Parts: sequence; C-alpha cells; structure tokens
Amino acid sequence: MYNIRKLNEISPIVTKYLPEDQFAITDNATAPDAILVRSADMQSMELPENLLAVARAGAGVNNINIPACSAQGVVVFNTPGANANAVKELVIAGLLMSGRRIFSGIQWAQSLRGQGAAVPAMVEKGKGQFVGPELAGKTLGIIGLGAIGVLVANAAVGMGMQVVGYDPFLTVESALGLTRAVKRMGSLDELLAVSDYVTVHVPFVEKTRGYINAENIAKMKEGVVLLNFSRAELVDTAAVFAALDNHHVRTYVTDFPTDELLSNPGVLCIPHLGASTPESEENCAEMAARQLRNYIRTGSIRNSVNYPECDLSAGFTGRICVLHDNVSGVLGQITAAITERGLNISNMVNTSRGELAYTVIDIDTDLTQDLVDRIRAISTVHRCRLLMAE
Repeated sequence: MYNIRKLNEISPIVTKYLPEDQFAITDNATAPDAILVRSADMQSMELPENLLAVARAGAGVNNINIPACSAQGVVVFNTPGANANAVKELVIAGLLMSGRRIFSGIQWAQSLRGQGAAVPAMVEKGKGQFVGPELAGKTLGIIGLGAIGVLVANAAVGMGMQVVGYDPFLTVESALGLTRAVKRMGSLDELLAVSDYVTVHVPFVEKTRGYINAENIAKMKEGVVLLNFSRAELVDTAAVFAALDNHHVRTYVTDFPTDELLSNPGVLCIPHLGASTPESEENCAEMAARQLRNYIRTGSIRNSVNYPECDLSAGFTGRICVLHDNVSGVLGQITAAITERGLNISNMVNTSRGELAYTVIDIDTDLTQDLVDRIRAISTVHRCRLLMAE
C-alpha cells in the first residue's frame, strides 16, 4: 500500500488510476510516498525522506522547490497539454474581445438598465463607439508552438487569420499537429514585425522573465494587440503601460490580473480562467495520477520537469531504479555493486538530462535490500529503490 497525500482538492478520477486497494489517498499523510498538488505552495515544505514523487496537476511548477526535490531523488511530474484545449478556447475569446470591444460593449449595455422602452433606441445610437475590426485576414503571431500554441494556431487558421509562429524548440509531435497554413518564422523579430496580434505561449523560467519587454514591443506593429495566457512574469508590465500610453499597443489581454493592471483602461483582465473547466481539471488529474502510478509500479518517467524521460515495460522480475548525478564513473560503480553479488544484468537503460541521470537495471532473479543499500551509499546517488514483479 502506497500513501498519497493531496495538497489540494482534485478530481476523484485519480482513484481510477490509483486504486484504493493499492494507494491510500488522504489530505494528511505525514510520510507520503507521493504527493498530488495543484496550486499549494511547496517551496518551503520539508520533504519526507521516503517521498518518491510529486505530481503537479497542471503545467507550471513554480510552487514546487525543484532543486530540493532533485537533490533528494524526488521525481517531479507536470501535465503539459492536459489543459491545452481550455486555454486555447480562452485565447480565442481574448482575440474576439480585444478586436470587437465586446467586453466594453457589454458593460455599457448594462449601464442602460432601467431606461425602459428607450433602451433599443439608445443602443442603436451608442453602439458605434464599440466598432472593432474582424479577425479574418489579420495576422496572428504565436510565440511558442507547444500543445497550446498549436491548438491556437489551427483554430485561428479556421477563422480566416494569417498565422505565423516562432519556436526554436519545436518538437516533432507539435510539428505534426500543426496545419500547413501556419508559417514558421526564422526569428522572433520576423514574427513581431508582421503580426497584428501577438500571443505568448512559452514556459516561465528565469531566462524568460520579462520576455516581452520594451525592446521586443518596439519591434511590433503600431496598434498591435498583445495576449498573455501563459504566465504573468513573461511580460514586463511597465513596458506594456508605456506602449499603451503612446498607442503602440492597442490592448493588452492577460489572464493574470493585478491591481495595477486592473487600473489601466487599455488592459483587458480575465481572472485566471485558462484552465478553469471541469474537463481540464479532470484531464490534469488523470494525467498526474497515471504518471505517478507508472513511476511507482514500473519506474517509468513521463513528463518530469527534473529527471530524464524513461519509458519502461512492466515485464520484469527484479528492477533497480537509480536516480543520480550525471557524472562519469557512477554507472560503473552501480554495475560493480551488482556483479559483486554474482548477479546477471538482463537489461539496462541509462538516460540523462543536464546534471541528472536515471539508470534502470533489470535482473532475472530475486533481489535483496542489501544491494539497494550498497548502491544508495554511492556519493553521487540521490535515490535507489527496488521493484519486484507484482
């Protein structure tokens, strides 16, 4: 029985993948084997010694202390793409609202309440102030062609927009999902120069803080609409305010309101609704639960933000899973510990990601805890665990 602690309310669909006869999911486990989390702050949380994994039901992991998890051999998972359709739909809504001034028009219409039979005539007289351009024929620039960016691109093409995209790290999977009508640009500058609307879909890390800054805004077309449904920190707010003041940016649409943003009439604030759909929450919970189950049972790693990907089969007798530093010599020490005991290695996988590595060794015989203890004693090993066939 594995103990799973959930730090936030999460869809009950997790029990489909973490069945109650094998996984006890509670709110208060003091020494959990794994943690399910959405938005709870884990930055200062003391990690239990036996903690194997943290699964974030969502894409962003800024609420989790990744370096601390990595040093302790805790695999951190996220769920990229699980909320992609929900975010895509809101981006399209943002495009429509920024172009046609729909939100301002609704607010104005509400102000006519109580005028009785005069309302229709007042509407006809006043509606001209909310005239706005159609999206068809306009150019949408998409920065980042991941799961969300691809869906936005395809939907915008379907609405008659000219779509250009920039992503120097475009994956094969994303490229295959992208309609041929989308033109890939060779540089960010090229995209900014031709786009009537610019939407940002890149992950937030320290290197991308303020990614949309005064320098990049200056390269955009006059009257551009800027949309940010990724992370607040990607956009330099002061630079946007300056561009709104001089009308270089027509509207800034963001899913991350602050008091400062709410006070600017050129900003259209949406209350962080990107993933707020029952379908999205269920998709994220399902993906997080499946990833935890597969890692706990077989050692497979899929969608980890700190340790390398490793797709493993369930067919094994004994399996040793070692999370360690990506340095020379450690693999030899691990295999030496095994051969010293006269054991034969039937299969071995070694993968790496930056400074971290993952080695999985299958042995067609029963294994004992002393071998795990021997490997754990290697100074560059963060965690070693033993899995036996169920």
